[in-house]
Amino acid sequence: MKGLPSLFPPTFHTFFLPGGLLSHYRRHPLQLLALAAMIVIATMLWTGVNHLTSQARASLNQSEQAVAERQQVVRNDGRALAIDDFVALRLAGVCVMPWLEVTPETGSRLVGIDPLAAHCFGAGTGASQALDQPLDGKPFVDVYAAAGVSARESRLYLLTPEATQATDLPGGYSLKTFATSPDTGELGDSFLLNLEALGVLVLLITALLLRAVYLLGLAQRRASFVLLHRFGVSPEQVQRWLVLEILVLALVCVVPGVWLGRWLAAGLGGGFGQALDGLFDIPLYAGQGHGWITPVLVMLAVVVLACLGDLILLRFRGRLSLPVPVRAGLATALLVAGLVLAWLGPSLAWVFGAVALVFAGAGWLTPAAVAHLAYWCADRSQVPLARWRYRELAVLARQLTLPLVALQFALAMVLSVQALVTTFEDTFDRWLGQRLEAAYYIEVPAGADGRKAAEWLTSQQASIPGLQWHRVVRGQAQLANAGSLQVDVFAVSPVGSLMRAWALVEAADQPWETLASGEGGMINEQLARRQRLEVGDSLQLIVGDQPQAFSVLGVYPDYGRPVGEVLLNAETLPETFNIRFESISVSPGEPGIAPVTDALQRIWGVNALTVRDNGTIRELATGVFDQTFALTRAMTLLTLILAASALLMMGWVFFSTRAWYFRLLVVWGMSQREVADQLQRLALLLTGGIAVLALPLGIWLTWVLVHRINPLAFGWSLPMAVYPAFWLELCILSLAIGLSIAALMRRQLGSPAVAPASASALTGDER
Repeated sequence: MKGLPSLFPPTFHTFFLPGGLLSHYRRHPLQLLALAAMIVIATMLWTGVNHLTSQARASLNQSEQAVAERQQVVRNDGRALAIDDFVALRLAGVCVMPWLEVTPETGSRLVGIDPLAAHCFGAGTGASQALDQPLDGKPFVDVYAAAGVSARESRLYLLTPEATQATDLPGGYSLKTFATSPDTGELGDSFLLNLEALGVLVLLITALLLRAVYLLGLAQRRASFVLLHRFGVSPEQVQRWLVLEILVLALVCVVPGVWLGRWLAAGLGGGFGQALDGLFDIPLYAGQGHGWITPVLVMLAVVVLACLGDLILLRFRGRLSLPVPVRAGLATALLVAGLVLAWLGPSLAWVFGAVALVFAGAGWLTPAAVAHLAYWCADRSQVPLARWRYRELAVLARQLTLPLVALQFALAMVLSVQALVTTFEDTFDRWLGQRLEAAYYIEVPAGADGRKAAEWLTSQQASIPGLQWHRVVRGQAQLANAGSLQVDVFAVSPVGSLMRAWALVEAADQPWETLASGEGGMINEQLARRQRLEVGDSLQLIVGDQPQAFSVLGVYPDYGRPVGEVLLNAETLPETFNIRFESISVSPGEPGIAPVTDALQRIWGVNALTVRDNGTIRELATGVFDQTFALTRAMTLLTLILAASALLMMGWVFFSTRAWYFRLLVVWGMSQREVADQLQRLALLLTGGIAVLALPLGIWLTWVLVHRINPLAFGWSLPMAVYPAFWLELCILSLAIGLSIAALMRRQLGSPAVAPASASALTGDER
């Protein structure tokens, strides 16, 4: 229907059209506030995640040439390093940085670092500027502060870049590898991948919520648009003003959101950076990451596309609409295709595509399924009010499709991330406990013979109560049946109780006993997946230039390592095997570690030994690992708050538009309290149902993360675990949202309202 000729000059439109359009928000200020709050919170979330992950990615790349290389200088006479050695090396022109480990009389271990001494680490890479940042907070502090702590034990290490050669050192010094904990490098990559995926989900949920709120606003303003059209305002003019309106709103909200996101990243960056540095060997360099332009442009694009895309779709809605059976069939096809592709996808790209298909199918199918189920229950109910509730639920499921789907996605995401984080923590703690089962490990000095120490420990086994030990030998070998692929060798002897409690992914009968007899070997999960090896397969190795065949006795988890590894009995290694690192893991029992170290010093003829207390190593690693997940928990909590508040606002607004309809129940003889009780049941049914529907999607997403994405990206998987107690918490939260909507509606029922001119004026074509 064409509008009437304009009765007003163009200046009338210029001055009064904006006021007419914005009058909607004067009548509904909470809707404008909700839009602004969602844009600010979403921008803050995504900016914080993006800022920290971009910093960590850049730091990961620079770590190969900076402090994380963990090469140290040692004295040839075996004596412990002192400050005089640091001074002598610096005067000789050697790039070294002090790393002072201090165990106080009380409290946790501290690590003193001097970033100013590490300028030479970043020469040509920009790392020298990055390392100029001051350190604050435990366990990493300035080296001067660590030196002033009253400690029962302290040890100084001097780190040097990988490029440093032994010929660069003055006489009396040599180079040696340095490690503060088991290698967990790819755990950092995995964690950052999960954070980036979380950021993408935040953007998706934000787009759905903004679209839902803005579409509801357009539906509520439909009568105003018709009135303006009758006064001579063309639809194109209205659309241009709507574009300007959302652009101004986005700019006003995105800029403070970016500032808050950077503030959030700065607040969480201390613990996040310490965790990356201490656990993943990735120092978080300050001043890196994207500036203001990228997050502002990204969020502007998300807001504009989410909101203004509806203006385009409204013009083609009739052409794009499909019959309900066709839509349901298409959604089911997308869902099934995504599930199959997630199971069989050969690469990460296929799995990510499968996740998108499943989310699209679930989001399209869920509202229709809820409505269909509600009608089915209504047809079979004998109670009139129950039939009314179910039919009203079907209407709500269709009218609140987008916020309900967004809440479902948010609940599923929070459930999967919580399960992943908790599983990550539990798995890492168990794995670290296995790797650090012995109370101490003692490095075998360069040129010393570890077999002599093993002979002495064997002779003392009966006389020292509680003594447990094994010798560890590390080196490399070639996998003959895989094109001479190089693999790491982790050999132990004897294979005793310190290792037999290891959890294995799969194993043959009595694997540890067979390994102790020297008749086979074990492989890590990475090697098993990449070479498609299973228990019982034959492993052809070239060890020390000698071909050897081993039967695979078991597959053990080896989180964070990028390469394949073979676990062998050290007694089976040939004499030609090149030992790259050797140590003794020992739990000394009642006498303590002092008698053991004294004896080994005499056997090896050295004045000092490198002895590590595995308890303090585990304490340090666990402490910084816990800090790593502060960011994830904050992100998931704020995302859930975003989705919950959006549904709360949308539910209240939509219920309010139907207040006149609910008051008909009073006309039909129900009291105000009975009507409020019916609305409360309806709201709880709606939000509780969405929480239940989010559970299978969240469990499936957890499975994809741990069993598909991680193995394809890194070669290892996490155990699948679910946490029903957290499901209960999410369901309680959903019910709390429903109760809040009902409480607001109870107030709404007490205020006067005029029924619309037509039943579909505000809520579409349904009553």
